[in-house]
Amino acid sequence: MHDFKVRYPLAIDLAILTAGGAMPLAFAPFGDWPLAILLPAILLWSWDGATPRRAAVRGGLFGLGMFGFGIYWIFISLHDYGNAPAPFAALATFAVVLLMALYPAVAGGLLARWRPSPGPVRWLLVFPALWTLLEWTRSWLFTGFPWLALGYSQTDSPLGLLAPYAGVFGVGWAVLFSAGLLRTLLASAGWAERGRWLGLAAVLWLGIAGLGQIRWVESAGSPLRVSIVQGNIAQEQKWRPGQLDDTLYRYVQLSLPEQGRSQVIIWPETAIPVLYDDVRPFVAALSDQARRAQTDYIAGIPTGSRETALFHNSVIAIGPNPSFYHKRRLLPFGEYLPLRSLFTFFRDWVTIPMADFTAGERDQPLLQAGGQPVGVSICFEAVFGSEIRLALPEATWLINVSNDAWFKDSTAPHQHLQIVRMRALEMGRYLARATNTGISALIDDRGHIVQRLPQFEAKTLQGEVHPLHGLTPYARFGDLPIIILMIPLLLYGWIHPRGAASA
Repeated sequence: MHDFKVRYPLAIDLAILTAGGAMPLAFAPFGDWPLAILLPAILLWSWDGATPRRAAVRGGLFGLGMFGFGIYWIFISLHDYGNAPAPFAALATFAVVLLMALYPAVAGGLLARWRPSPGPVRWLLVFPALWTLLEWTRSWLFTGFPWLALGYSQTDSPLGLLAPYAGVFGVGWAVLFSAGLLRTLLASAGWAERGRWLGLAAVLWLGIAGLGQIRWVESAGSPLRVSIVQGNIAQEQKWRPGQLDDTLYRYVQLSLPEQGRSQVIIWPETAIPVLYDDVRPFVAALSDQARRAQTDYIAGIPTGSRETALFHNSVIAIGPNPSFYHKRRLLPFGEYLPLRSLFTFFRDWVTIPMADFTAGERDQPLLQAGGQPVGVSICFEAVFGSEIRLALPEATWLINVSNDAWFKDSTAPHQHLQIVRMRALEMGRYLARATNTGISALIDDRGHIVQRLPQFEAKTLQGEVHPLHGLTPYARFGDLPIIILMIPLLLYGWIHPRGAASA
């Protein structure tokens, strides 16, 4: 097999590009999670014996395939709704894909240049630790974009049960360790050696399954009756001034039957698509209705002042005294322009409504809904577990509001829902998700979808949320433990003799 790699390097390169292109199949909506183990194992095999340059190229090809097919929907948002010319939208999308592909390229180049030689130390210690640290780096470098982190693919696999302990990056490490075990198993010479590695795999998987049986949270009160309203307002109409009355009418009509029956009614991100100051009479009337029905409304609405030119992407808790949550983690280029002096041209090519928000303060009081403190996140914030855990331990349940209409019927809404499921699993909290066109869902504290609405239909979901208190290890400590653990693994690989091929 080594001779084949030497004789046909371009064929291997093409195979790696194809393997990367198949990686999105491991994620929602496809859910073929074993591919997240198999395909990195193939990439790891291709790196063995390769020069640092070749390994970096193959890592980059794997990344181009993975992100090219995984986040292609950026083009849809820029071209179809941002009115960007197709060449500009394609170029911008490719630039993001290329940037994301650099991470596996760096992993390949470092692994080929680094110690030790191909063998268990390389495959089981260095490779998983290096990739995990790079995924974590991707979550904050250049403002952060940890989309398609490998751990997200495991929400329905036994490895996903590690999330309450180590978060999505810890789950990703377990995926990569399993890939390394597969590579080691295939390279083993005899059945006795294979049995040893199969035993280690059994310890890992059964151990995680055992950890998953431990409950870190307990009831914090009676179940809440919750209604999630999915307005299904077309993105091309949402921001038109003449559409406002029809939009508000639709949300009110979908909500009225639930008043008195539900304790909390949730509307999506910017469900009210104008500044709060422009609809104060409407909010006051809705507040009066809610008070009489003993129902709390949670709704997305932009806030701010034209005089100060400071605007927030916000959520309002509608009651006697309205309270707000202002989005902390903004989407670069979509909600604000980073390095404005360098990227001013972007606004010349792309038209995005409400695209100049200011981030909210890191410390904000929790909203109250149904008599319980709730942790609220808006759209892109759900990608960051470090943001969601700021609401704990006080929050007894979670709400995420979003508007995934930007991406039409692509894989993006499904991937986003899977990310939100991971947050519920990490935090050990029920999570209610309200979106404009889907996918709206009710998720339990184990990351399971209890109920969901079909996409592109104006409907209301009714269900129960169980308030919980207590902290999972991840909610208490965050990403720090798993990141610290990766460092000695890399150091051991560095000092391990280059010629050694066994652990």
